[in-house]
Amino acid sequence: MTYRRHNSHTVRSQATQMARDRVHPPQLENSDEQRFRHCAATTATHGLDKEGLPSYLASFTKGLPHHPDTGLIDNPDHYQLFVRAIDSGDFRDFRDTPLGHDGNCNGSTTTPPAWLSAKAQGIPDLNVRAWESQSAGLAFDLQGPDAQALTMPPAPSVGSDELTAEMAEIYAQALLRDVPFRHFSAGVMGLGVTKDKDDISATNFLDIVEGKKPKVEEIKTLTDEMADLPWFAGTGAVTDPQVAARRRTAPTPATAFRGITRGDDVGPYLSQFLLAGDAGFDGERTPADGRISYGAIDIDQRIRVAEPGKDYMTSWEEYLDVQNAADLRGQEAYQAAPARRFIYTPRDLATYVHYDALYEAYLNACLLLLGNGTPFDPGIPFQTADNIDHQQGFAHFGGPHILSLVTEVATRALKAVRFQKYNVHRRCRPEVMAARIHKVDVLRDQAPELMKMAADLSNILDEVKTHNAVQNGSKPPVEQADSHLLPMAFCEGSPMHPAYGAGHATVAGACVTILKAFFDHCAPLSLIDPSDPAASEAQQITGLVEVLPFPGYQLKSANLAFVPTNNGQKLDVIPVLNKDCKLAQLTVEGELNKLASNIAIGRNWAGVHYFTDYYESLLMGEAIAIAILEEQKLTFGENFSMTLPKFDGSTIRI
Repeated sequence: MTYRRHNSHTVRSQATQMARDRVHPPQLENSDEQRFRHCAATTATHGLDKEGLPSYLASFTKGLPHHPDTGLIDNPDHYQLFVRAIDSGDFRDFRDTPLGHDGNCNGSTTTPPAWLSAKAQGIPDLNVRAWESQSAGLAFDLQGPDAQALTMPPAPSVGSDELTAEMAEIYAQALLRDVPFRHFSAGVMGLGVTKDKDDISATNFLDIVEGKKPKVEEIKTLTDEMADLPWFAGTGAVTDPQVAARRRTAPTPATAFRGITRGDDVGPYLSQFLLAGDAGFDGERTPADGRISYGAIDIDQRIRVAEPGKDYMTSWEEYLDVQNAADLRGQEAYQAAPARRFIYTPRDLATYVHYDALYEAYLNACLLLLGNGTPFDPGIPFQTADNIDHQQGFAHFGGPHILSLVTEVATRALKAVRFQKYNVHRRCRPEVMAARIHKVDVLRDQAPELMKMAADLSNILDEVKTHNAVQNGSKPPVEQADSHLLPMAFCEGSPMHPAYGAGHATVAGACVTILKAFFDHCAPLSLIDPSDPAASEAQQITGLVEVLPFPGYQLKSANLAFVPTNNGQKLDVIPVLNKDCKLAQLTVEGELNKLASNIAIGRNWAGVHYFTDYYESLLMGEAIAIAILEEQKLTFGENFSMTLPKFDGSTIRI
């Protein structure tokens, strides 16, 4: 036993040394926090003692008291109290920070302020909503990298082409929230007409996928407006390689609003892991039923259906109440029939990421991969026949091992991203940046950059104004003023923590990295039986496809994908096309990457995150998972390896 104790201590010490040797990088932010200052006009409006105090125009201030005329925090000193509490992590400092209104601090139990919106006024005893886990980034962990041993590059600054493009994208996503995902699939552009990527595809293709040309045109109007912006047009040199890596150009309905990792641009918009089921442990059903075996019970991929066309925070009064911490959670409307369906529209995806248990999608993916017999990475032991290995993976290198590890990394990801959110970047949410654009006439003296942003976005802003007028039409007259606010999918808007990085995206990066390390990432993802009658129409579409492996090629399982049809009530099968409208196949890596992007960008569809929040957080989550795998490898006696494809396209071996 002494020998075992010594070896156990040695292994733990090696893991400790590995963690200790990781360089803690410098933490750099974009300097917007101190950049914007109160001008003469806003100094007078806020009743401040002197001009030039920080306004924190681009910083996260949700929950602090805000001025009704400017939307800025009422008193800059409140922000310093907030930062002091973040730095100390002392719960008493948070209690000393005003939440919602000046009187709500120092343990006071004073009543909330008089709410301004009809929605808030109509909820009896509506209270305030607290910030979330501000000190999590100060906690220590016993496995993986320290929360402060990771970093993210500075977020795009106000006035940058990138942030303007991000706001155009988020506005467009809000306007397209009820367009079925079929209209965003590879193949809706450049298939069977002139085969020009700028042309909407032939009617016979759209009919087979239940697509409507006017819906594709609706998307194309907005993607064309996005494409004219300098960032998406590719004008202007980008010298920072981290920034260049996330730049996208020439968006179309078939390519816009997707992730930028390998596999994101192949096949339908939604990952198969968000739709497909399995055959059950006794073959009782087909994957098209959308149910996943969770032991002897099932997980149903159908979700609750939020009321179409219903957005929130489109009036200034409602927006301001939410910034002043009005707790409007749970006030969104849902359909009576159909009550549930497969994820059919971006609003459905927003609902999924509103209420998901954070690792839920990746646990489901793991169950599907295990149930489908997807092979493990070739470097993992115990994969030959039982009569050869005389051992099966279970407690290690088997189902329980991977199922627990894919969830375990989530807490580490959340701690690391909380440090970036609160202690480094404190980036304001998109709803706030839209409010700054909405109030550009009031704020232009202290932030001239807003004028250019509003001018660059003028066409999209006109559409937002029209959309919001419909949303506000039944509200009291005071709430019917012209509005360029961001239409939100959630009544409460964003969570009560800063935008950058994104918790969902960091967890996505970590969990998907674990899955790609354990499973053979190059394996084709074969969930659909090609002989199924549902695949017959998919074979018909191949007549429009420019390049097949050979004439008369019969589609294989990995050439087929599920898409929701009939208002999300069933899954149909279509062929997998790439961005060039050529037949492609789904792979384990590609659909796992797409799953991570779907979940992370689902938060953008809701209006609560920017594109950079998705991508940079994904990379940080990946780094967390790799570090945990490296440390855990020390604990096993078997000589094994894992080959991991990273999100940037490179490959490493653990």
